Amino acid sequence: MNRSSFNLRSFNLRSFSRRSFLNWANLAGLAAALPFVPAFGDITDEAKSQASTAGPTTTKLASPESILLKDYRPQSIYKIPVTEIPKAKFPVIDMHTHPYAKTEQEIEAWVRNMDEVGIEKAMILTMTTGAAFDEIHRKYAKYPERFETWCGFDFAGYDKPGFGAAAVKELERCKQAGARGVGEIHDKGKGLRSGKSNALGMHPDDPRMDSLLEKCGELGMPISLHVADPIWMYQKMDNHNDGLMNAYQWRLDNQPDVVGLSGMVDIFERTLARHRNTTFIACHFMNLDYDLARLGEVMERNPNLYADISARYAETAPIPRFAAQFYAKHADRLVYGTDMGVDKSMYRVTFRILESLDEHFYEVEQFSYHWSLNGLGLSDGILKPVYHDNAAGLLAARRL
Repeated sequence: MNRSSFNLRSFNLRSFSRRSFLNWANLAGLAAALPFVPAFGDITDEAKSQASTAGPTTTKLASPESILLKDYRPQSIYKIPVTEIPKAKFPVIDMHTHPYAKTEQEIEAWVRNMDEVGIEKAMILTMTTGAAFDEIHRKYAKYPERFETWCGFDFAGYDKPGFGAAAVKELERCKQAGARGVGEIHDKGKGLRSGKSNALGMHPDDPRMDSLLEKCGELGMPISLHVADPIWMYQKMDNHNDGLMNAYQWRLDNQPDVVGLSGMVDIFERTLARHRNTTFIACHFMNLDYDLARLGEVMERNPNLYADISARYAETAPIPRFAAQFYAKHADRLVYGTDMGVDKSMYRVTFRILESLDEHFYEVEQFSYHWSLNGLGLSDGILKPVYHDNAAGLLAARRL
């Protein structure tokens, strides 16, 4: 795609899946700053049909010897129960969303979707500061019972002596302007990023971050921190890579000077120990969805840590029994999140995975092709804290 010829006003959101949007954002140089933006309302049946049957671009039937993994669209043949869950079993607080809705009408449509599926409130992780944050907050502040806006960090001058004072001042200003937390802050191994503000080579445990992270604790502002990326992106892109269908597009194995996943987890844990009075929420299971036992150990060592479950449903649903055991053991430290848009169908996919005992199903419209998925069948005693109570307690404990 020619970047210069792209017209955002003519961009048809309904025709894009999560993968195709991210692919466009990467081409346009915006992947670092923009989250996925879905259509408002559910995808039409016709669009779903087109998406599920999408394969190689050629009109000829592909030979089995030439079908690419990225074009694989399996359909389960098993005649087994299919559970539809139109509304979550308990009220839900979504701890990981972004400012997808840009207009008052779109925000109203999102609220209607939330009402229909049982989302009580959503955290809007803006990743912004300054005028950009103020504008987003102004729009969502009309619904104070349904949305909270969280700001980002301003890393300007991070590589100059004296960094910190100005960033802290802007954080305090954002708090006064209405920010209730901070996020989503990224470090995928090359340094911190908050939307379009970058700090190449500076990680969360860097002493230059001390004043900012300590101030968050003083102000009662939790930090939503995304470290690393799924393990498959770091592994060799060969026929042994279990997640090759997604890893190749977002590969990190060929990136110079990138801290690996395990190293980023170590950095995060040093940060937690360094700032005990600050609450952190690790996005996406801290990308330890492949090693939940290690995540459990990190949480046990660090009482100031929660983990959100956003955008890793397709990575944990293939291991339903072990994942369910993990949820049971750490039900007091996990919080619900989506990070996948505003569609009712998207929310319902997450409910099906968490609540049902369905087996061997695919959700290619939502996740593209991953592995076959399974319901975790979580009990009420696990669902209620994960859906709502943990987040409610975390939010209520903040200083106003």
